[in-house]
Amino acid sequence: MSNEIKITFAEPNVADSGTLVMFIAEGGVYGRELSALIGKKAENHLKRAAEAEHFTGKEKQVLVVPAPDGIAAGRAVLVGIGGSKQRNETNYVNLGGLIAGQLGKATQATVLMYGPEDWRVDAAAAAELALGMHLRVYDFDHYKTKKKDDEAKSTSVKVVIGLHDPAGAKKAYKYSEAVAGGVAIARNLVNEPPNVLTPTAFAKQAAELSKLGVNVDILDEKQLGKIGMRALLAVGQGSRQESRVVIMRWHGDKSSKGKKSKPLAFIGKGVVFDTGGISIKPAAGMEDMKGDMAGAACVVGLMHALAARKAKVDAIGVIGLVENMPDGNAQRPGDIVKSYDGQTIEIINTDAEGRLVLCDLLAYVRDHYKPAFMINLATLTGAILVALGQENAGLFSTDDGLSDRLTASGRATGETVWRMPLGPAYDKMIDSRFADMKNTGGRFAGSITAAQFLRRFVGDVPWAHLDIAGTGMASPNSDINRSWGSGWGVRLLDRLVHDYHE
Repeated sequence: MSNEIKITFAEPNVADSGTLVMFIAEGGVYGRELSALIGKKAENHLKRAAEAEHFTGKEKQVLVVPAPDGIAAGRAVLVGIGGSKQRNETNYVNLGGLIAGQLGKATQATVLMYGPEDWRVDAAAAAELALGMHLRVYDFDHYKTKKKDDEAKSTSVKVVIGLHDPAGAKKAYKYSEAVAGGVAIARNLVNEPPNVLTPTAFAKQAAELSKLGVNVDILDEKQLGKIGMRALLAVGQGSRQESRVVIMRWHGDKSSKGKKSKPLAFIGKGVVFDTGGISIKPAAGMEDMKGDMAGAACVVGLMHALAARKAKVDAIGVIGLVENMPDGNAQRPGDIVKSYDGQTIEIINTDAEGRLVLCDLLAYVRDHYKPAFMINLATLTGAILVALGQENAGLFSTDDGLSDRLTASGRATGETVWRMPLGPAYDKMIDSRFADMKNTGGRFAGSITAAQFLRRFVGDVPWAHLDIAGTGMASPNSDINRSWGSGWGVRLLDRLVHDYHE
């Protein structure tokens, strides 16, 4: 990360801050407290500048001008927060990202949490604003050895968020920092090149969670063979890099100490590079397949967030780490492999490999941990991009309640999901002539048949599958993300845990 941001909270003031950020409502309304703080002369100066630039305070409208006399700052940033309807629905995380994008090369800034009386400016809003700022300034550039002059020096900015409850904001900010750290970890993992982030290297990074009190177990190929994860091992058998499974357990619910708890289970696909295997992919764009482990990256980021904020919940994160390569030892179309729970799978296409990783993990977690629910994440199918683009992740679920909670958490965080169908007719498409099932149902309904495949390894445990092929990597830029690896899913699942399971 070339950009760093240090955020503190204090009572509002207009001391020398380099950059002063103020929120203006539609119609050029400054709000009573803001007007009193900056003074009438400065307000009139800013209003004249706004009129000249046609700045009216519409939502997300921004005006940057030299600071007027009477304000000890180099420049003023006016940010529109819209009319009453928009103010009532303000996304403070996105607003923080928008502000961070306007700081440029500033080394210090003050954000005044003032606005009209109907605009929320409490401690929680300030902490959400800070989270958005952290997410926006993330940058993955430590492999660049030559930089342009304006990039040569790292930008470190000190931001003071001014509000009337700085102590409350500081307390709420601890939560935001934990989540921001989890998102950054997920982004880093997705952005790493595949020659660096091998399965063993990935596992070692996940093991760093032990510093936060997470119990981490790493299973090697010998152990995986012994317990029978044959489908997962088949994916990696053409690679010189050994496969790994990492099990991360956070015991945050002290009330269940000494009792058999039913943990919340999060399971991630971690194909650190996917050539397609013998069914090799086209060369164009194959470099993006370093991101085929975004599901596993999200799980690691989530476990960091839960542990760092000391979530009062029992949670388990399980990731399968493999590399899918073509080789004389690679699995072939026509092979039949046996899964962890004894079901047989005919390999039709070796590029439908992620479901082979997940099926063993799902069955293992189902049997060994008896979880309250299982949610798996995977960059599983290109078909979900055709269906939903990059605006939503595909949601498949056997449980309406779990699906509804995920949908609500998605709306709350902006990491939205769209529920897709499951059903017997789709399930029949993966029946095999020679085995219990085949690993692809063909071109039609590709994301659905992939989900139906996973469904066969879930049993009676409430389950949801998130296909994040369109959101986990190469997703469009936004106010809070300028990274190729988005870290998608960390905030969604953390919100799910916080709102419904703590």
